[in-house]
Amino acid sequence: MIKKLSLISLFTLLPASYYFAQTTVFAYVKDQDGKPLEKAEVDLAQSSGDVTVDKIGYFQFVDLKPGHYLITVAKPNFESKILEFDVTADEKRKDLGVITLNYNLGTDAGVVVIDDSANDTEDGGSSMQPTVGLLSSGRDAFQNVSAFELGAYWFRPRGVDNRFEDVVFNGVSMSKNDDGRVDFSNWGGLNDVTRYPYENVDNITPSEYTFGNLGGVAYYNTRASSYRKQTSLAYSFTNRSYMQRAMATYSSGLTKKGWAFTFSGSRRWGDRAVIDGVYQDAYAYFGSIEKKFSDRHSINLTGFGSPTYRASNAPNTQEVYDIMGKNYNSYWGWQDGEKRNSRIRNVFEPIFMLTDYLKLGKTSNWTNTVSYQFGSDARSRLDWFHAADPNPTYYRKLPSYGLLSADEFRQQSQIDWNSIYNANRLNLTNMDGSPRGAVYTVVEDVNKDKTFNFSSHFDTRLKDNWKLNINFNYQNLKSDNFRRIKDLLGANYAYNLNAFNNDVRYNADDTNVEVREGDRTQYSYELTRNHYSLNVSSEVDFSKFNVVASIFSSYSEAYREGNFRSGIARFRDNSKGKSAVYDALDAGIKAKLTYKIDGKNFIVYNGAFFSLAPTINEIYINPRMVDYLTPGVKNQIINSNDISYIMRGQILKLRLSGYLTTIQNATEISRYYADVNDGTLGNSFSTLVNEAMSGVNKRYMGVELGFDVKVTSTLNAVGVASIGEYKYTNNPEVSTFDDLNGFRGTDVWGKANVKDYKVAGTPQKAFSFGLKYNSPKYWWVGASANYLMDQYLDFSALNKTPYMYTDQTTNDPYPGVTPELIQQITKQKKFNNQFMLNANAGKSFQFGKYRMGLSVSVNNILNNRNYVTGGFEQGRNVNFADALAESQRDTPYFGPKLWYDRGTTFFTNVYLRF
Repeated sequence: MIKKLSLISLFTLLPASYYFAQTTVFAYVKDQDGKPLEKAEVDLAQSSGDVTVDKIGYFQFVDLKPGHYLITVAKPNFESKILEFDVTADEKRKDLGVITLNYNLGTDAGVVVIDDSANDTEDGGSSMQPTVGLLSSGRDAFQNVSAFELGAYWFRPRGVDNRFEDVVFNGVSMSKNDDGRVDFSNWGGLNDVTRYPYENVDNITPSEYTFGNLGGVAYYNTRASSYRKQTSLAYSFTNRSYMQRAMATYSSGLTKKGWAFTFSGSRRWGDRAVIDGVYQDAYAYFGSIEKKFSDRHSINLTGFGSPTYRASNAPNTQEVYDIMGKNYNSYWGWQDGEKRNSRIRNVFEPIFMLTDYLKLGKTSNWTNTVSYQFGSDARSRLDWFHAADPNPTYYRKLPSYGLLSADEFRQQSQIDWNSIYNANRLNLTNMDGSPRGAVYTVVEDVNKDKTFNFSSHFDTRLKDNWKLNINFNYQNLKSDNFRRIKDLLGANYAYNLNAFNNDVRYNADDTNVEVREGDRTQYSYELTRNHYSLNVSSEVDFSKFNVVASIFSSYSEAYREGNFRSGIARFRDNSKGKSAVYDALDAGIKAKLTYKIDGKNFIVYNGAFFSLAPTINEIYINPRMVDYLTPGVKNQIINSNDISYIMRGQILKLRLSGYLTTIQNATEISRYYADVNDGTLGNSFSTLVNEAMSGVNKRYMGVELGFDVKVTSTLNAVGVASIGEYKYTNNPEVSTFDDLNGFRGTDVWGKANVKDYKVAGTPQKAFSFGLKYNSPKYWWVGASANYLMDQYLDFSALNKTPYMYTDQTTNDPYPGVTPELIQQITKQKKFNNQFMLNANAGKSFQFGKYRMGLSVSVNNILNNRNYVTGGFEQGRNVNFADALAESQRDTPYFGPKLWYDRGTTFFTNVYLRF
């Protein structure tokens, strides 16, 4: 009996002994200021049971068996940390203490300046515009360098431009409906509250909050209680797009009564930074108020805006730069002893959001946001009526044309405001004393959007290792677009008549053709768009694999409603009133598969296949005048894949990736002013040409390497290599529309022979190597060497069509045309490779509860002014004789328009936080 009891006791106690041998391991995760880092991810290499840090920075793993373990602690915008530890059989609880994550170098310095002034020109004639990518640092060395080092020189990772990036605030997309691009100026100057995205995913990696696109997602949560309790004051001095910035931010933290407040404001101002005649005065404000009703429910109200008044700088031909230098800007002139710029962008589009946060059960969350954005974006320019073009760089005023010498051009190289006012004064009255209209005016192209959004996000954990996300979005846009008189420049009134088309009325229904300051002129129309989208994603974590899948479907409908009936007879029925509705249905899938080799090494595959509806600008070839659809406009079909090897070691962090992306059925529209010769009348006119390429196919492929090596405990070496090839893979169809010739399609132009032409707007190859030193005494210094290769000029589609070399009277090539000569004339220009050197340094101080920081960054230390950041061919009359003559001139009349890098620029910043 005793033996039986002993056996029973033995078998009973064995499991208990085994159980008590298991251990709970715990720790606290904090930042370098000692603040808890909520939602940091802790990855246990030997298990699928990864955990998320709670609000006080605490995490734990329970029931760990004796053995050797490795964990990776990571959070966006902080340097991840890897810890190894042993669990012994006699430990019931193991305390790993406080795990401190340091800020990524540079992310807290406020050195990034969003400068989109190059986008303000209307001379572009190009589907390419220089853009800056998502300016958010992450844990990845490649993305950090791309944003802060190479990004300063308009480098686009994988060749993807702003059109394919997503920035989301509380579930609401910030992409504009007209062109799909993100307008960073809507929150410019609010660096303190937009410094750290809540989620930041790269490229085609699936997001929890939206399906995303090709260029990644930055998701911002503006919940007041999520901001660190502090007051922050900052002042910056720079010579980039402005000269001075002052910024203040206050966050209360969550009070005992359940309230939280975060407010931020800034001003950016200054002139003569680098480019002549450029000045800026911009304010910004942000307010977030949260009321917490219980641990499960809170409501947050957010409002922000950035009223900006900014002068623009012009692209110029190489001839102009050679005469005037790289700082020359033709958009300004002297008036009463002050510089006056004709191209002013005045934008203010505030947005207000109400967000409801609800926790359902133990594992589910439901977040709903309604938002409303309104305001206007106005861009001014000089206009003229039966008068000479006032542009100082008009081709007939250039020395190459032969009328002026270089010295004479220099003497009148700026806008002559006095002459413009005098021309209007001389034209005030007729011979009989009756008033006459303006010869010159300043007009504004105005866009007034009213956008309503509803966004709903639901997430739940179906199991400990299985998460589900559901996102629904609805957006309604009403966009009022018109040109108005901003300044009559001393005249009585202006004429609402088309001087370039026999003085027909722009609005045939209005017999009064006199317009005054504030009145609409030339065009007026409204666009309406409704968009519905549903996205479902799921993530499952296994011991060796992590699988994420995301699907979406969306429906959109858009229409145009014209307010002016065109005075041109053939356009009257398509200019005023509501158009037919253009609708589009989209769908797509994304997937991410991660294989965990061990706690330090991973293989990651991302794949995406989806369609993308055309933007409003792509749907209508010339919405200013008519409701004509762009011929061949379709949904883009995007297929993208990448595979990466990732190492997250304590000494070496590395990512090596290969990618391939194809885009099919794209539509690219360029709008530019061009001289148009009318052979019947024997006159030369100027008109706005709308040029479209339809059915465009492109391929983006390449490899990326990014590494961060900890040479010593304080010295890191960071290197990046991006080797890509981005090119057109077919010959798309070409069509144009202008008010003189109307619509002309492929029956006139044919196809653009652009197969194998390179995508413009970014270096296709880029390399960077840098060293950064982080002192234990809270100072740091870094430098990087950057090499940029394979930058190409954007092309004019018309110059690549058979029309250019075909005699329209015989339908045969012009005499002397050969394939070799065509190739010589139409060859795409490639710019020279360039080397850039950057440096940065900073120091922080702690005085009790006060923290102070100083930082400075300098780009292009060697003052390299030869780097072309963007450029395009001018769209002109298309015929072989002119093209051949242009190619044979030492200085062409219509050389490409270029933007050059501004040379050495700096940004200094000082802040005080308490």
